[in-house]
Amino acid sequence: REGILKTAKALVEDTKVLVQIAMASQEKLAQAAQSSVSTITHLAEVVKLGAASLGFEDPETQVVLISAVKDVAKALGDLISATKAAAGRAGDDPAVCQLKNSAKVMVTNVTSLLKTVKAVEDEATKGTRVLESMIEHVHQELAAVSAPEDFIRMTKGITMATAKAVAAGNLCQQEDVIAMANLSRCAIVDMLCTCKEATYHLEVSGDVWQQALRFGKECTDGYLELLEHVLVV
Repeated sequence: REGILKTAKALVEDTKVLVQIAMASQEKLAQAAQSSVSTITHLAEVVKLGAASLGFEDPETQVVLISAVKDVAKALGDLISATKAAAGRAGDDPAVCQLKNSAKVMVTNVTSLLKTVKAVEDEATKGTRVLESMIEHVHQELAAVSAPEDFIRMTKGITMATAKAVAAGNLCQQEDVIAMANLSRCAIVDMLCTCKEATYHLEVSGDVWQQALRFGKECTDGYLELLEHVLVV
């Protein structure tokens, strides 16, 4: 746990540096990016060690920890890309605004990882924390949706996850909540990824894109509302 906390703190500092030197030389940007990549690599390793220390009897929680650090790694990749795009731009440029937003997502994901690590040690609340983390992740994915075409093939996963959510809300067992949160995460993210990939299908009309976007958002919002109810229960 101490190794994860220490490395996560270092990564937050790397994030600050990336934002601060966005207007600096390419050499400094490259050095900052390299430093942050080195830190996230180390963070991934210590999180893996932490997950392994839980033992094979708790695979669901191991998945939660690994997913949390993957979210951090993805956010860092987005931040580095945003830093490159903002290099040399004026302070009111949209690219600079995107850089600041990417930094906020980065810090949010690091904070989420730390909360998850802390909750893992508390049997009474770890399921609740996992569900909170999953809800935050879906909100981030939802914000990234562009123009989906067809997610009919994903309805089975959403239906299964909904049944698991209802069961977890009725039974109120932490382990059931963790398993449901992992399944829900996969089902919702797969659907949203399908929506985003549809942007590249030339045979799909703009009208279909817009309809799919609306229905995908309504489906995700409805599922998030269900999860919020489970969280309250």
